[in-house]
Amino acid sequence: QEQLVDSGGGLVQPGESLKLSCAASGLILWSYVVGWFRDAPGKGREGVAFMAINYGKLLYTDIAKGRFTISTDSSENKVYLQMNNLKPEDTGVYYCAITRSLKTRADAYVPAEFTFWGQGTQVTVSS
Repeated sequence: QEQLVDSGGGLVQPGESLKLSCAASGLILWSYVVGWFRDAPGKGREGVAFMAINYGKLLYTDIAKGRFTISTDSSENKVYLQMNNLKPEDTGVYYCAITRSLKTRADAYVPAEFTFWGQGTQVTVSS
């Protein structure tokens, strides 16, 4: 059975870090583009970062640039999102998802293109 499991969220203070994990079973992540999205209060679903593992291609939206890093451990069939210098506006539910669509710009990806989603993990940044 195909499954994506998101984990690693939590409650942190502004300026702290979290590392989110997306673990796959029943499918091989390197054959897809893996994306991280978030549902922030009042903002809808936003793209954060994307990785085409097989092509070694990483894309970041403005949300992530300079603070977040997407990476993979192919041996464990996982993708990670390292989030540093977190801000209160980063609060939301973070999801990983997969697509076969390969784009050249992060802002070209839309949620509807992603065919399979994790269950989400809550990130709360608050003092």
